[in-house]
Amino acid sequence: MGTDSVVFLSCFLPLTVLLYRLIPGKKARNILLLGASLLFYCFGGLAGLAILLVSAGINYLFAKLIARGGKLLLGIAVAGNLALLIAYKYLNFFLQDVFGFQTELSLIAPLGISFFTFKSISYLVDIYRKKTGHGSFWQFLLYISFFPQVTAGPITRFDDFQKALAQPDTSFDTFAQGLRRFVIGLAKKLLLAAVLGTAADRVFALDGGALSSALAWVGAVSYLLQIYFDFSGYSDMAIGLGFAFGLTTPENFRYPYIAPTVGDFWRRWHISLSSWFRDYLYIPLGGNRKGKSRAALNKVIVFTLCGIWHGSAWTFLVWGLWHGLFAAIESLLPVKKWTSRIPGRIVGHIYTLLVVMLGFVMFRAQSVEQGIQIICAMFAGTPAIPSATVLLHRIFTGEYVFALLCGAVLCLPIVPWCKANAKLKRLAEPLSWIFCAFLFVLCLLKLASGGFAPFIYAQF
Repeated sequence: MGTDSVVFLSCFLPLTVLLYRLIPGKKARNILLLGASLLFYCFGGLAGLAILLVSAGINYLFAKLIARGGKLLLGIAVAGNLALLIAYKYLNFFLQDVFGFQTELSLIAPLGISFFTFKSISYLVDIYRKKTGHGSFWQFLLYISFFPQVTAGPITRFDDFQKALAQPDTSFDTFAQGLRRFVIGLAKKLLLAAVLGTAADRVFALDGGALSSALAWVGAVSYLLQIYFDFSGYSDMAIGLGFAFGLTTPENFRYPYIAPTVGDFWRRWHISLSSWFRDYLYIPLGGNRKGKSRAALNKVIVFTLCGIWHGSAWTFLVWGLWHGLFAAIESLLPVKKWTSRIPGRIVGHIYTLLVVMLGFVMFRAQSVEQGIQIICAMFAGTPAIPSATVLLHRIFTGEYVFALLCGAVLCLPIVPWCKANAKLKRLAEPLSWIFCAFLFVLCLLKLASGGFAPFIYAQF
């Protein structure tokens, strides 16, 4: 969602939700959702829509054949999906950066190709494993093109999506909760991630010689919070829209920055992607069933491929290896025992947050060299030059400080704690609606003043 996002929020989305609530009959509503999803996909280009439709047709044909039995057919279908992904996302990277050819093919990746490819693969594998039926072609097409999820997930499973379509919860309470969740996600994006992202962009746009330690830490912390509120904000919006249409969407985040280990972080961050790699790669590789050393190697392989999935750049590969290394080390050590007590848990929180932050520096950097420069500047005690001091003063506006403090607090599980407290719960429920109305007004003002920047994960 980029320049078309304002149109989406102001016209397309309200009209689709309104028509969905007015049209009687489950079948008619599903037809509306499919039509709206394909229309939304047209925003990304008609060529992309054609690729999506062809991919859906071929995958559905293979699904019907695989349902009768056929491991070879499954392998061919999965290989075909991966070939499509590689051709559009990684061909130029391999030709230029790996093999050194001075050529560039002008292949424009279809919208959300990584997400609908992974959905298609899980659909085919689950059919082979007899965990789901192939359903109708229109159900499968809606599954991979469902517009709240198509650009940045979550990566749902076909069986769950099919059950939700069969029994949608169209009650007013569910609809209202969906709108509230959508507004919370929109506020995360516009009021927190956008402000923090501006600061991060300023730091990551600098040359290594212009960095001071303070600026490097500001950039790293800002991006750490930006990517969380940007992506979890999108997930909240997708979940909220799902509720508005009576469909349940799985949670994608569970306060990842309170994790005491890197392994636990990945059980809390981008949960749908983590579970996809666990179910369709880590476990088939042997998981932890063949000893600790094999489990450690499997984790390195999984996280390396996870890094490559995020983009065609060496920075993503390094980021994946970085997480794989620490996940592998943790599988060889008694980290659960160490973090079971408060002192060890506190150390674990600090260690995990630092590992994740440094990883995100490399993830955000324009090159591996820049990532290393910023990380070195963070710990080298580099003094501030006049231009760095000026930039720090420009970054630390009242709006930035407010977003920074709110972001740090909202990373903590305050809402679950309030819900668990009976006295606070009675007050929290009505106040949350008033607060969401206030947030919605602020979001409208923000949209009117500055547009809508693309979501970070929309590029993947």
